[in-house]
Amino acid sequence: MAQDNVLEQQIVNQPIGELLSDRYLSYALSTIMSRSLPDVRDGMKPVHRRLLYAMYQLQLTPDKLPKKCARVVGDVIGKYHPHGDQSVYDALVRLAQDFSVRYPLIDGQGNFGNIDGDNAAAMRYTESRLTSVAQLMLDGINENAVDFRPTYDGSEEEPIVLPAGFPNLLANGASGIAVGMATNIPPFNVAELCDAMLAMLEDDITDKQLVKLVPGPDFPTGGELVEPKENIMAAYREGRGAFRLRARWEKEELKGGTYQVIITEIPYQVQKSKLIEKIAELINARKLPMLDDIRDESAEDIRVVLVPRSRNVEPELLMEALFRSTDLETRFNMNMNVLDGGVTPKVMGLKEVLQCWLNHQQEVLLRRSNHRLEKVLHRLEVLEGFLTVFLNIDKVIKIIRTKDDPKAELIKAFTLSDVQAEAILNMRLRALNKLQEIELKSEHDALSKERDELEKLIKSEARQWTKIKKQVGELGKMFGQATPLGARRTKIGNAPALVDIDTIEEAMIEKEPITVVISKKGWIRGMKGHGLDAKGFKYKDGDREGFIVEGQTTDKFLVFASNGRFYTLSGDKLPPGRGYGEPLRLMVDLPNDADIVDLGVYDPNMRLLVASDDGRGFVVPMSDVLAQTKGGKQILNVKGKVEAKLCYPIAEGDDHVAVIGQNRKMLVFELAEVPEMSKGKGVILQKYKDGGLSDIKTFKWENGLSYKYGAGETVVEDLNPWVGNRAQAGRLPPNGFPKKNTFS
Repeated sequence: MAQDNVLEQQIVNQPIGELLSDRYLSYALSTIMSRSLPDVRDGMKPVHRRLLYAMYQLQLTPDKLPKKCARVVGDVIGKYHPHGDQSVYDALVRLAQDFSVRYPLIDGQGNFGNIDGDNAAAMRYTESRLTSVAQLMLDGINENAVDFRPTYDGSEEEPIVLPAGFPNLLANGASGIAVGMATNIPPFNVAELCDAMLAMLEDDITDKQLVKLVPGPDFPTGGELVEPKENIMAAYREGRGAFRLRARWEKEELKGGTYQVIITEIPYQVQKSKLIEKIAELINARKLPMLDDIRDESAEDIRVVLVPRSRNVEPELLMEALFRSTDLETRFNMNMNVLDGGVTPKVMGLKEVLQCWLNHQQEVLLRRSNHRLEKVLHRLEVLEGFLTVFLNIDKVIKIIRTKDDPKAELIKAFTLSDVQAEAILNMRLRALNKLQEIELKSEHDALSKERDELEKLIKSEARQWTKIKKQVGELGKMFGQATPLGARRTKIGNAPALVDIDTIEEAMIEKEPITVVISKKGWIRGMKGHGLDAKGFKYKDGDREGFIVEGQTTDKFLVFASNGRFYTLSGDKLPPGRGYGEPLRLMVDLPNDADIVDLGVYDPNMRLLVASDDGRGFVVPMSDVLAQTKGGKQILNVKGKVEAKLCYPIAEGDDHVAVIGQNRKMLVFELAEVPEMSKGKGVILQKYKDGGLSDIKTFKWENGLSYKYGAGETVVEDLNPWVGNRAQAGRLPPNGFPKKNTFS
């Protein structure tokens, strides 16, 4: 029967939906307040706060020898934090890693992991103690600066929040995932934060002024921040935003005109070993054709070597391709979600977070001042009792020796308080010398002065803010840019210019300089390099030099034949330069009776002037002559005995045409008279009674017409005698014109 009553008491008469909702809400609130979100005042979650306080209780100050981390973790989980030892140790390790936190709170001795992602040694091997930064966080904790609460089992007390004389939330950042919300706060530079707070204490500042004082986060691993200022201002104002962070690199020149790229800093929270492994996989998968190899030559500093496949690859384009496809560029998503007053989750802007820390410092200052004032008043009360003894020392000694209740008699005789009487009775005889009396008077005067200052400070809010302003200024000097710990690590760069994806893809294609050689009989080869000595080229017996053009393996080469067709060749598919090459007719469908007229590199922005030997021609964009098949593309229609004669590239700014025939007559007319066509027979350029076209050239009128003259070149500036309209016959060229009737 008694068992049935117990069962009835355990039964809850409530709908399952409401029951689950209540339980889940309790769990969610516990996760938000006691695990995942940091307090805006000290920037800490409970586990970090308990770690520092436990180490403080163990007296692990920077001037003391460190103790085993297992001892620290044992105290934390035994007294304050009843969770797994590994999770507590992981939290301790992170606070000691200078690549995880900007200003380490724990000084670790031993293997605490590295930026490659290797784990720390077991807690039984490592040792730790507090840093000077952690001391600032705990300064005043025994002076009633903050409230305490019972621990989980009621056997100890722990601080609800730390005094936090250091802006830890923004200095070291925080991250966490709660139920239905998360936080992700980047680290900032303390000296810059102090400058911003000093400006805020003077007057209200705008977002633009704030960005000038705090130009961006300052990550432990450095890197380069390339986020536009407008985005940073918006993130500061709203408490949410993203920061684009890139690795820092430099170009290192090598012998022979080659180079390599050195990565010196990588983005925050990127593991170096995984980054290198990922890049190596992309190289093997041929997804980074511009990159030949990657090596890790890091020691204490990061030195990752990137070897380009060719020295012709521009390092900026190489890095742009890597930024797009690897973690050499990351985005840090900021969500400044914190506990306001340790209770209410709230997304705050940067100014509001700084103001909350300043308000906390005012409260800590007030509480410490009241605590100190109580101590000072108590000591003054005791000192006044001691001074009474020295003024009436014989009478005091007589009362103590003769009276049964000396304490009551002393209080009655000298109007003393209970505290003063007790202190007099506990005084040693050696303290009754003349020198001690002088010291007591000096101490009384100093404490009286301190009491007055404390009372003024407590009553005046203006004095409190003046004091806080001084503290912030001293903190800024302590972590100034000139100090090793305070110097900014993350470079503030400009937002990179947009690079066209096609440009990157084009640059990622492997390029090599080549020289294309076609002999008179139509043998073609692609020889590596530029500036080759043409005298060293070999040809078959009876064959000789035809055309030589320099280009890249990525270029397309155009061959213009006497049948009026253009044929397209890919630079990377040309036969190698050994031997004599291969017949061009094996690569394209060039008829046996067609001769090669010209060879050039394809440029879609250029125009060509094509002409037949009977003096007809027209202008054609080079983009219209690109052939997709081996049969080529018919551009200039020629029939019977008429053949394609010339293909002349028109330079930018050219406005006139010079034509000379085999009859040695020259004609100059405006280029605008020649129509632009995609194909056809063309229009008459020059009329001939005998012979046909010999040569053609376009030029800029103001520069004059130049032609080869002996070993040099001459320029005819006065061309009026030869100027006419298209299709005229022309007249004899100037004296000294080459007998071959060609301009070059």
